[in-house]
Amino acid sequence: MKIMSGNGNLPLARAVAAYLELPLTEAAVRRFADEEVFVEIHENVRGEDVFIVQSTSFPTNDNLMELLICIDALRRASARRITAVIPYFGYARQDRKPGPRTPISAKLVANLITTAGADRVLAVDLHAGQIQGFFDIPTDNLFAAPTMAADIQTRYGGEPLMVVSPDVGGVVRARALAKRLDNAPLAIVDKRRDRPGQSEVMNIIGEVKDRMCILIDDIIDSGGTLCNAAQALMDAGAKGVAAYITHGVLSGGAVARVGNSALKELVITDSILPTEATRECSRIRVLTIAPLIGEAMRRIADESSVSSLFD
Repeated sequence: MKIMSGNGNLPLARAVAAYLELPLTEAAVRRFADEEVFVEIHENVRGEDVFIVQSTSFPTNDNLMELLICIDALRRASARRITAVIPYFGYARQDRKPGPRTPISAKLVANLITTAGADRVLAVDLHAGQIQGFFDIPTDNLFAAPTMAADIQTRYGGEPLMVVSPDVGGVVRARALAKRLDNAPLAIVDKRRDRPGQSEVMNIIGEVKDRMCILIDDIIDSGGTLCNAAQALMDAGAKGVAAYITHGVLSGGAVARVGNSALKELVITDSILPTEATRECSRIRVLTIAPLIGEAMRRIADESSVSSLFD
């Protein structure tokens, strides 16, 4: 078993390697003068079970190309099995046609990864479950919910909790977290989205008065939806609002927006490498998912059950 990493999230790859007590494979992933990606593996990987840890976050296209070229380099070096470990799967939000003459980019990216030579994929909290079906190779979708639930119990276990979904589409995710929190009650924020990146909160479905509300979602990008939802919950009498989001994309002015919001704190995972602004924001805290990913990789290598991680 060998672990390789691109430049997408090197600290996470190192943390995963440390959990598994293995060194990262010696490799050079660099750029030519014209920004073309060049990969050179400095170890023998013939017949090895190789895992490539690479988030396809910003700069998405560069990190995606690194992943594809790493896969191709390993395939040509006769690796026995190549697993693409993608903590954050870019283009996942384009998983269907919202209108005429639009692409399904998530399917295109799945095709690229498969054609490059990956034998299986390991991802964390895919934006939509059907993306697993876009791949013609085995795909494991890990959930950050157990890690989040443990943190919530530690910090807010003594308070009356209410798990809140920021939209109707996230109810299944919210219900799964609520079940882990001793069947905490569930509320839903009903909102109207006029155009991508902007939303208007309409009303709260559920009684949140005097409760500590836990907003749960998979991605925070501009932060508008989340901040509006937090304000609506406070207006409805919530005791406080904390948000637990798997992937902290946090583009544009999102960090400043969170800092000035009604949120008590925003908790994200390290599936995406946090920016300096994110690390410096006092209201944003980062949970590591390295043990989760590392344990899943160990089980894949041992041919044992991955789904039992979430029982």
